[in-house]
Amino acid sequence: MTAQHLLLVDDEDNLRTMLVAALRHHGFEVEGVGSGTEALRALERSTPDAAVLDVMLPDIDGFEVCRRMRARGIAIPTVFLTARDAVEDRVHGLTIGGDDYLTKPFSLEELVARITAVLRRAGTVPSGQHLSCADLEMDEVAHRVTRAGEAVHLSATEFNLLRCLLRNTGRVMSKAQILDEVWRYDFNGDGGVVETYIGYLRRKLDDGHDPKLIHTIRGVGYVMRTNP
Repeated sequence: MTAQHLLLVDDEDNLRTMLVAALRHHGFEVEGVGSGTEALRALERSTPDAAVLDVMLPDIDGFEVCRRMRARGIAIPTVFLTARDAVEDRVHGLTIGGDDYLTKPFSLEELVARITAVLRRAGTVPSGQHLSCADLEMDEVAHRVTRAGEAVHLSATEFNLLRCLLRNTGRVMSKAQILDEVWRYDFNGDGGVVETYIGYLRRKLDDGHDPKLIHTIRGVGYVMRTNP
């Protein structure tokens, strides 16, 4: 499969260098630049498959870069990466054409998951993918799951539930969302089946391992991530 091309824009040199290396390790081809002006010049040279934009840049901020991209008809998936976590900033970023909004500090696993998700929604990533979180890995094509290098045997439903959580790493999924994605219907609104299968996955994936990866957010739902 041809590597996906990313444009990464962040004015923090150390962070940008680290992210470029890490994203290349995950199979992306990455061009990293440190300003909004450089980002717009890069977009004149070629159009990447997706962009990751810091908001607080030294010249043209990420919001304005996105606005100009959209004005030029460049419709590539765009993820904002920023320390600005106010609700109004998130709303503004998504309103002007951003596809996702990730606040600092963040985990690399979540960033990769967010990028993959926006690429998939844009139709540029095939459904069969290698998904991971910490030492948990899933090969969708081979239908294989490992934790710390050891094979984990899952039923078809357990596999589909785990795939749902991995595809949304870092994002809290409600029972209703999980029912819709995994079971395709709502069991008359009964979320008990989700609780049951989450229990099955925890016993197979988290028992005896650290960090714990499947977390309950009381009153909201479940999330796959490395931190509590």
